[in-house]
Amino acid sequence: MKLNKNIRKILAVCVVLTLLSLHPLFAQSPAAVPDWGNWTHWGDQGNGTYRNPVLPGDYSDVDCIRVGDYYYAVSSTFQYSPGFVILKSKDMVNWQILGHAVEDITTISPAMDYTQMNRYGKGIWAGAIRYHNNRFWIYFGDPDEGYFMSSAAKPEGPWEPLHRVWAEKGWDDCCPFWDEDGQGYLIGTHFADGYKIHLFKMTADGKSLIKASDKVIYQSNGSEANKLYKINGYYYHLFSEVRNNVRVLMMERAKNIYGPYEGPRQLSEGQPEFNEPNQGGLVQTQTGGWYFLTHHGSGDWSGRILSLLPVTWLDGWPVIGKPNANGIGEMVWSAPMPVKGTRKMQPKSSDDFNAKTIQPQWEWNYQPKKDQWSLSERKGWLRLRAFKPLKDHILSAGNTITQRVYRTSKNTVTAKFDLRGMADGQKAGLSHFGAPQYATIGFECAGQVKKLVFGTKNQSMPGPEIKGNDIWLRSVWGLDGKSTFSYSLDGKQFKTFGEPYQLQWGSYRGDRIAIYNYNPLNKGGYIDVDYLHYDYGQ
Repeated sequence: MKLNKNIRKILAVCVVLTLLSLHPLFAQSPAAVPDWGNWTHWGDQGNGTYRNPVLPGDYSDVDCIRVGDYYYAVSSTFQYSPGFVILKSKDMVNWQILGHAVEDITTISPAMDYTQMNRYGKGIWAGAIRYHNNRFWIYFGDPDEGYFMSSAAKPEGPWEPLHRVWAEKGWDDCCPFWDEDGQGYLIGTHFADGYKIHLFKMTADGKSLIKASDKVIYQSNGSEANKLYKINGYYYHLFSEVRNNVRVLMMERAKNIYGPYEGPRQLSEGQPEFNEPNQGGLVQTQTGGWYFLTHHGSGDWSGRILSLLPVTWLDGWPVIGKPNANGIGEMVWSAPMPVKGTRKMQPKSSDDFNAKTIQPQWEWNYQPKKDQWSLSERKGWLRLRAFKPLKDHILSAGNTITQRVYRTSKNTVTAKFDLRGMADGQKAGLSHFGAPQYATIGFECAGQVKKLVFGTKNQSMPGPEIKGNDIWLRSVWGLDGKSTFSYSLDGKQFKTFGEPYQLQWGSYRGDRIAIYNYNPLNKGGYIDVDYLHYDYGQ
């Protein structure tokens, strides 16, 4: 009799899988499955469907929740400031940048300041966002400094000052959870101790862990990316681990939060050909559908970009993506929109510097020096004052302002500079910025003479003298990530300068576009930037 029940169960799953394979949600023609990075269309297609990626930019370690009719996502930002970016959407496909939760990243460590700049690849790692007791809560980790949290009445802030929850080295990928009785918990990985996953109770204010409550609930090769949910009476622990040299999504469940846990089950295939979609957030729509907003965990020059995968529940377990014959999810490249009738939008990128504050697409490399930049000294312009860098290159120069680049068919960035305030020794311009690689097209001032210069980490190429004050710099790249720099003296006719540059991945980050300005001779000077226009249309 037991065998017959098992057979019926297997047959039922097979029938479900067959029906799913015929459903338009998972119907994909061979032409709809691109080679990695060679997508000519992405996001909202304007016809009731979307195509992955939904956002082809570096939004790593993503987590996502729904509150009412809106979805909120958060992403790690490492050494960039402000930190822990917050996104908002009405459909999980069309996103806008709402702001950041951490205005001053030196509250994590003084090493995050422009005076030290030695924490590339560290800083704000993966975290989570939750809504509890009419407040938004964020938790994240720094691999050297421990776990941190903040909360706010509104996702755009203001956020409370950052608070250290756990002052221990070697921890990552934490997530809070509040049970129905109001008790709070925090789950996280002690990667320095064999990737053991710990579960703690928290104090009522969510600011401290109750150490006596600590229990290791799982351990495997690389087990991290923790999320904790309660669905239909079960506690579901979602995480990722490394199997056969690829990272996959896993889940275990229990009736009691401390276990014993059933499973784990593999929810998705690793699929290295699609850069291992894995870490992310499980979300239910207003109408009951389930989705998983995920990053592609194997980074490239565009970073770890976002895709949205439909979720199918089989036998009480969520399958991430299109279920295969084994009931494990695979990558889905196109599907119907999760929410109908929403407006098509993309994150803002261009800036005319007319606002009173820096717009949310911008993040400084490390915490900037406050008195060395201004949006008010010359209305409608960003003024960057030059000061001495720690070393004579862009990676050690404070007050470099950056934003993400995108992997689309045609990207064009154009910035207008006024050089009349430059001083002897000053260097400034436009950069494709990463660590440890970078490329710059800019200006160097020697005495009263300003020259155009192209540079990378390993070379410098001097160009013509610049006799006027106004100059335009441009970078253009496509799906291959190969940038061509050019300049103009009138904003209309552009001349190519320097060598083609392959955008780079490094320190867990994709490439960024940046404006830099510093003076190794410590003789000051400034530049004014009228605008940076970035068009990355589909």
